[in-house]
Amino acid sequence: MKLEYPQPFARHYDSLLKRLKLRGMQPKTIESYSHGVRRAAAHFDYRIDDLSKDQLTDYFAQILDQLSWSTLKHDLYGLKFYYAYVLDKPWPGAELTKAPKVSRLPDIVTVAQMQQIVDATRVLSYRVFFFVLYRQRFYSCHAGHTQ
Repeated sequence: MKLEYPQPFARHYDSLLKRLKLRGMQPKTIESYSHGVRRAAAHFDYRIDDLSKDQLTDYFAQILDQLSWSTLKHDLYGLKFYYAYVLDKPWPGAELTKAPKVSRLPDIVTVAQMQQIVDATRVLSYRVFFFVLYRQRFYSCHAGHTQ
């Protein structure tokens, strides 16, 4: 079932789909970008061709309150693509958002760090998991070998 959209959005939306495909985007990327454009269009009564930075700020703040950073990112990229390749206009939301910094555990831990992880873990099955995960390093270091 194809949805009917008001003009000029319908024409621009068809152009968006064609341009995403011609730019070599993968089907999942096309779907997420186009979904983001449709969500913004519905929010702004299908008048998204001249959005201001303030409108975008309010819109993305609302998205973040209701959804996730991932959704915000896909909507943002979809709208940026729409402005750049469909409307041929500068994107009014430059430097509008910045995703939170994510800290990760290091891929390689020292023997002391591994021991701290195992000691701090109270659930036995998790302790076994960490011990098995790091046992090769643990045994080689305790046997006087270096890795």
